[in-house]
Amino acid sequence: MNVIKLGGSLLETGQMFDCLKHILKINENTVVVCGGGDFANQIRTAQKKWQFDDSAAHEMAILAMQQTAIMCQNLQPEFVIASSVAEIKNHRFVIWSPNIVELNAAQIPATWDITSDSLATWLAKKMDASELVLVKSVKVEPSLTTAELVELKIVDDAFAQFVENATFNFNVMSARKFLNS
Repeated sequence: MNVIKLGGSLLETGQMFDCLKHILKINENTVVVCGGGDFANQIRTAQKKWQFDDSAAHEMAILAMQQTAIMCQNLQPEFVIASSVAEIKNHRFVIWSPNIVELNAAQIPATWDITSDSLATWLAKKMDASELVLVKSVKVEPSLTTAELVELKIVDDAFAQFVENATFNFNVMSARKFLNS
Protein backbone atom coordinates (compact mmCIF):
# COMPACT_ATOMS: atom_id res chain seq x y z
CA MET A 1 0.00 0.00 0.00
CA ASN A 2 1.22 3.48 -0.90
CA VAL A 3 0.13 6.70 0.80
CA ILE A 4 0.00 9.79 -1.39
CA LYS A 5 -0.74 13.12 0.23
CA LEU A 6 -2.11 15.74 -2.15
CA GLY A 7 -1.68 19.27 -0.87
CA GLY A 8 -4.89 21.25 -0.52
CA SER A 9 -3.34 24.04 -2.58
CA LEU A 10 -3.49 21.69 -5.59
CA LEU A 11 -7.19 22.58 -5.74
CA GLU A 12 -6.22 26.21 -6.40
CA THR A 13 -3.74 25.27 -9.14
CA GLY A 14 -6.24 22.89 -10.75
CA GLN A 15 -3.90 19.90 -10.34
CA MET A 16 -5.73 17.92 -7.63
CA PHE A 17 -7.92 15.98 -10.03
CA ASP A 18 -5.07 15.43 -12.50
CA CYS A 19 -3.13 13.84 -9.62
CA LEU A 20 -6.08 11.61 -8.70
CA LYS A 21 -6.38 10.43 -12.32
CA HIS A 22 -2.62 9.79 -12.40
CA ILE A 23 -2.90 7.64 -9.26
CA LEU A 24 -5.50 5.49 -11.02
CA LYS A 25 -3.13 5.06 -13.98
CA ILE A 26 -0.31 3.98 -11.67
CA ASN A 27 -2.73 1.20 -10.67
CA GLU A 28 -1.25 0.35 -7.26
CA ASN A 29 -3.09 0.04 -3.95
CA THR A 30 -3.13 3.62 -2.78
CA VAL A 31 -4.64 5.69 -0.03
CA VAL A 32 -4.84 9.40 -0.78
CA VAL A 33 -4.66 12.00 1.96
CA CYS A 34 -6.11 15.34 0.84
CA GLY A 35 -5.03 18.55 2.50
CA GLY A 36 -7.70 20.91 3.76
CA GLY A 37 -6.83 23.71 1.32
CA ASP A 38 -9.07 26.76 1.51
CA PHE A 39 -11.32 25.03 4.02
CA ALA A 40 -8.37 24.90 6.46
CA ASN A 41 -7.30 28.44 5.58
CA GLN A 42 -10.75 29.67 6.63
CA ILE A 43 -10.23 28.01 10.02
CA ARG A 44 -6.90 29.81 10.48
CA THR A 45 -8.61 33.11 9.68
CA ALA A 46 -11.54 32.39 11.99
CA GLN A 47 -9.23 31.38 14.84
CA LYS A 48 -7.36 34.69 14.59
CA LYS A 49 -10.65 36.59 14.60
CA TRP A 50 -12.49 34.71 17.37
CA GLN A 51 -9.56 33.33 19.39
CA PHE A 52 -10.86 29.76 19.86
CA ASP A 53 -8.22 27.32 21.09
CA ASP A 54 -6.02 24.95 19.08
CA SER A 55 -8.07 21.95 20.15
CA ALA A 56 -11.17 23.36 18.43
CA ALA A 57 -9.08 24.47 15.44
CA HIS A 58 -7.55 20.98 15.15
CA GLU A 59 -10.97 19.34 15.10
CA MET A 60 -12.20 21.87 12.54
CA ALA A 61 -9.08 21.27 10.39
CA ILE A 62 -9.85 17.55 10.38
CA LEU A 63 -13.33 18.48 9.15
CA ALA A 64 -11.65 20.55 6.42
CA MET A 65 -9.73 17.45 5.30
CA GLN A 66 -13.01 15.51 5.36
CA GLN A 67 -14.69 18.14 3.18
CA THR A 68 -11.89 17.94 0.63
CA ALA A 69 -12.07 14.14 0.71
CA ILE A 70 -15.83 14.17 0.04
CA MET A 71 -15.45 16.62 -2.83
CA CYS A 72 -12.56 14.71 -4.42
CA GLN A 73 -14.30 11.35 -4.15
CA ASN A 74 -17.49 12.82 -5.62
CA LEU A 75 -15.57 14.09 -8.63
CA GLN A 76 -13.38 10.97 -8.91
CA PRO A 77 -15.78 8.12 -8.00
CA GLU A 78 -13.26 5.32 -8.68
CA PHE A 79 -12.00 6.09 -5.18
CA VAL A 80 -13.87 5.16 -2.01
CA ILE A 81 -13.81 7.12 1.21
CA ALA A 82 -12.52 5.42 4.34
CA SER A 83 -12.28 7.09 7.71
CA SER A 84 -10.37 4.52 9.73
CA VAL A 85 -7.22 2.49 9.27
CA ALA A 86 -9.31 -0.70 9.40
CA GLU A 87 -11.59 0.49 6.57
CA ILE A 88 -8.68 1.44 4.31
CA LYS A 89 -7.37 -2.12 4.14
CA ASN A 90 -10.53 -3.29 2.36
CA HIS A 91 -10.10 -1.16 -0.78
CA ARG A 92 -7.69 -0.57 -3.66
CA PHE A 93 -8.13 3.19 -4.25
CA VAL A 94 -9.02 5.09 -1.13
CA ILE A 95 -9.36 8.70 -0.08
CA TRP A 96 -8.86 8.99 3.66
CA SER A 97 -11.39 11.04 5.57
CA PRO A 98 -9.64 11.13 8.95
CA ASN A 99 -11.59 10.11 12.01
CA ILE A 100 -11.01 12.56 14.87
CA VAL A 101 -11.71 9.83 17.45
CA GLU A 102 -8.96 7.62 15.97
CA LEU A 103 -6.52 10.55 15.85
CA ASN A 104 -7.32 11.54 19.44
CA ALA A 105 -6.84 7.93 20.55
CA ALA A 106 -3.39 8.08 18.93
CA GLN A 107 -2.72 11.17 21.06
CA ILE A 108 -1.83 13.38 18.13
CA PRO A 109 -1.42 16.88 19.56
CA ALA A 110 -3.86 19.61 18.55
CA THR A 111 -1.50 22.17 17.03
CA TRP A 112 -0.98 23.90 13.69
CA ASP A 113 2.54 22.41 13.73
CA ILE A 114 0.80 19.22 12.61
CA THR A 115 -1.03 19.41 9.30
CA SER A 116 -2.08 16.85 6.72
CA ASP A 117 1.64 16.30 5.94
CA SER A 118 2.30 14.79 9.36
CA LEU A 119 -1.09 13.09 9.46
CA ALA A 120 -0.29 11.36 6.16
CA THR A 121 3.00 10.24 7.70
CA TRP A 122 1.21 8.91 10.78
CA LEU A 123 -1.19 7.03 8.49
CA ALA A 124 1.67 5.58 6.42
CA LYS A 125 3.20 4.21 9.61
CA LYS A 126 -0.12 2.77 10.80
CA MET A 127 -0.72 1.17 7.39
CA ASP A 128 2.81 -0.21 7.20
CA ALA A 129 2.99 1.51 3.81
CA SER A 130 5.80 0.82 1.40
CA GLU A 131 5.96 4.44 0.25
CA LEU A 132 4.78 7.92 1.21
CA VAL A 133 4.67 10.65 -1.41
CA LEU A 134 3.80 14.25 -0.54
CA VAL A 135 2.69 16.14 -3.65
CA LYS A 136 3.00 19.91 -3.40
CA SER A 137 1.95 22.81 -5.59
CA VAL A 138 5.41 24.38 -5.22
CA LYS A 139 8.68 23.35 -6.82
CA VAL A 140 10.63 21.00 -4.56
CA GLU A 141 14.34 20.40 -5.04
CA PRO A 142 14.98 16.65 -4.69
CA SER A 143 18.23 17.26 -2.79
CA LEU A 144 16.47 18.98 0.16
CA THR A 145 16.81 17.28 3.52
CA THR A 146 13.85 16.82 5.83
CA ALA A 147 15.13 19.67 8.02
CA GLU A 148 15.37 21.94 4.96
CA LEU A 149 11.84 21.00 3.87
CA VAL A 150 10.62 22.06 7.33
CA GLU A 151 12.73 25.23 7.36
CA LEU A 152 11.43 26.27 3.94
CA LYS A 153 7.83 25.61 5.10
CA ILE A 154 7.31 23.03 2.34
CA VAL A 155 6.16 20.58 5.02
CA ASP A 156 4.75 21.27 8.47
CA ASP A 157 6.89 21.88 11.54
CA ALA A 158 6.24 18.41 13.02
CA PHE A 159 6.93 16.44 9.84
CA ALA A 160 10.53 15.56 10.77
CA GLN A 161 9.37 14.05 14.06
CA PHE A 162 6.62 12.03 12.38
CA VAL A 163 8.85 10.66 9.62
CA GLU A 164 11.66 9.78 12.04
CA ASN A 165 12.31 6.02 12.12
CA ALA A 166 9.95 5.45 9.19
CA THR A 167 10.29 2.05 7.55
CA PHE A 168 8.86 3.28 4.25
CA ASN A 169 10.44 5.35 1.49
CA PHE A 170 9.21 8.91 1.35
CA ASN A 171 9.43 11.59 -1.27
CA VAL A 172 8.27 15.19 -1.40
CA MET A 173 7.76 16.51 -4.92
CA SER A 174 5.94 19.05 -7.02
CA ALA A 175 2.71 18.12 -8.76
CA ARG A 176 4.44 18.63 -12.11
CA LYS A 177 7.09 16.04 -11.26
CA PHE A 178 4.48 13.65 -9.84
CA LEU A 179 2.33 13.90 -12.98
CA ASN A 180 5.36 13.12 -15.12
CA SER A 181 6.41 10.09 -13.07
